[in-house]
Amino acid sequence: MDVVHLKCAGLDVHAQTVVACARLGSGKAVAYDRRTFGTTTPELLALSDWLTAHGCTHVAMESSGIYWKPVWHVLDGHFELVLANAMHIRNIPGRKSDLNDATWIADLLAHGLIRSSFVPPPSVQELRDLTRTRKQLVREIAQHTLRIQKTLETANVKLTSVLADILGVSGRAILTALIAGETQPERLAALASDQVKASRAELVAALHGRLTDHHRFMLRLHLDQIASLDVAVRDVEARLGETLAPFRAAVDHLITMPGVSETVARVIVAEIGFDMTRFPSAAHLVSWAGLCPRLHESAGKRLSNRTRSSNPWLKTTLVQAAWAAARKKDSYFRAQFLRIKSRRGPKKAVLAVAASMLTAAYHMLRNGAVYRDLGADHFDRHDKAKLAKRLIARLHDLGLVVDVRAA
Repeated sequence: MDVVHLKCAGLDVHAQTVVACARLGSGKAVAYDRRTFGTTTPELLALSDWLTAHGCTHVAMESSGIYWKPVWHVLDGHFELVLANAMHIRNIPGRKSDLNDATWIADLLAHGLIRSSFVPPPSVQELRDLTRTRKQLVREIAQHTLRIQKTLETANVKLTSVLADILGVSGRAILTALIAGETQPERLAALASDQVKASRAELVAALHGRLTDHHRFMLRLHLDQIASLDVAVRDVEARLGETLAPFRAAVDHLITMPGVSETVARVIVAEIGFDMTRFPSAAHLVSWAGLCPRLHESAGKRLSNRTRSSNPWLKTTLVQAAWAAARKKDSYFRAQFLRIKSRRGPKKAVLAVAASMLTAAYHMLRNGAVYRDLGADHFDRHDKAKLAKRLIARLHDLGLVVDVRAA
């Protein structure tokens, strides 16, 4: 097997140590030098000097949690770095040790057998941290909201059956009164807005309960947590606005696509970046996002076509956006959803729409263009002969004989 990199190194990164193996090739002879470093900044700088002294040009490491990030930041700019998926570079069973792992990574790198993972530039990494933190904070708010509902159900206060949002204007007013000690259902029902669909009698009946001091304490606790989380979300969004300034044009282009809101556009830019030259084609990006069937064949049989596990932040956001896009009338996404849903079901259909949205995002970011819908009749125009054949066959199945002529 041909050697691609004569002088390279493999790193086995851990929380406290980095085991390095420098592979030094000279003709057919190969020498290895192995050394263990700490993960403090002075130790990582010593690692960089050690690799430079050996003349290493390329360095590979596993994507082990977040431990690889400080190593990457120190070595970035000094060497050609390769971040490997740990599942793709597993060592031979029975030879598992830190030194062997570092040597194995160096050998794979030397022969060009490591596929580098996508590592965005620092500006995009900061944006990614903010969008992921925002999503986590919103999830925590939802969890505390569910705990409030659980507490109310325990006290037999059926607020969730009469209010669509218990943290809306009416819900917060009633919760505040409950925490303050109000027990009269009529007074509590009077706090509801006129826009509430439930009748006054339904509100009064739902607010009859047995609220104790313990319930009031729990409600106050969760409401205070939600208030602090709301402040944190606003702070993150303000910071997002500042960090997003260099990518404003990309976000403005993406929000022209059906189903893509400001939040979804931020997530797309944060997860895939703005430089589409890192992906050879839109199909490569869709595969990286885990939105296409896997290739798993043996003995000429297709064993599985399930999508593989991938970036959960991007995939879940795109699927949520796809449900919204599939509801837009007279659009390509809705036509695609209904076309696939009739044959494969709604789950596979919405996944296909998500893949199409990511494909469109790839071209929009690469070309700096806004979204142009193909139209709800795209498939009819694209496969006119196939559609006519299918409709004629359907008429024959119904016992009708038709004479087809061009208009």
